[in-house]
Amino acid sequence: MQPVGTQATPATGQQIRLVLADVDGTLVTKDKILTPRAIRAVERLRERGILFAITSGRPPKGMEMLIKPLKIDEPIAGFNGGMMVRPDFSVIEARTLTADVARRVIGIIRDHKADPWVYNGNDWIVSDIKAPHVAREQWTVKFPPKVGVIGEELDQVVKITGVSDDLDLMKRLEHDLQQALGDTASAALSQPYYVDVTNRDANKGGVVMTLERLLGVPASQMVTLGDQPNDVLMFRKSGMSIAMGQASPEVQKQATYVSTSCEEEGFANGIEKYVLGDAN
Repeated sequence: MQPVGTQATPATGQQIRLVLADVDGTLVTKDKILTPRAIRAVERLRERGILFAITSGRPPKGMEMLIKPLKIDEPIAGFNGGMMVRPDFSVIEARTLTADVARRVIGIIRDHKADPWVYNGNDWIVSDIKAPHVAREQWTVKFPPKVGVIGEELDQVVKITGVSDDLDLMKRLEHDLQQALGDTASAALSQPYYVDVTNRDANKGGVVMTLERLLGVPASQMVTLGDQPNDVLMFRKSGMSIAMGQASPEVQKQATYVSTSCEEEGFANGIEKYVLGDAN
């Protein structure tokens, strides 16, 4: 772990000590490409003494391909903060759903005619290997799911994902899960076709607070970057936030700044302009 520096960003004069980035649709493109310019932006942060960390709804192992090119040595927040691990994947802490809550969530997802996936410990469990988005997700995270009976083992559930290509249905599912679960769990869209349910303390706002505790960096001295509704919670907790250009208007309104889209180097542009202060 590198020494923590303090950088006054030219955009606002705020003291910045850590940058926390969402992965899909932010740090990488829609085709999951980590561009050379994004890598260089992270290198330049470190040259200024600014720490860099990542968070995602992915399992921690699903971010393994980012560790070497970005030289990540800070805690990695998988499952939207449901599991914090070191770069060697040793677990710092995990926040699980109770079996009762997990059972309710699976029932609600099925009632909405969506497909539930269960992440039980390190296992990703699906009921049908040919179901929508399974192959795409396997390509993204670089490991296969296990095919099993959904709801059979619920003792170590870190995340449940509801999946459907009916995007209006997914918005209703997000709303109905939030209403049904209240403060017993966190439910939010991580992609238009995914709604993630995690422990109530396992959300991206919680990631900011956990990094504050683990690294001793005040949330007010963090910059967060993201593109989805589940990123808004970390926007609200951090001192500065940057939304990607393809984010919905609702998400953009919650950010301090809006960059270009992830297809147009939104991550690198946001870092260069608002953190490093490069002239445009």
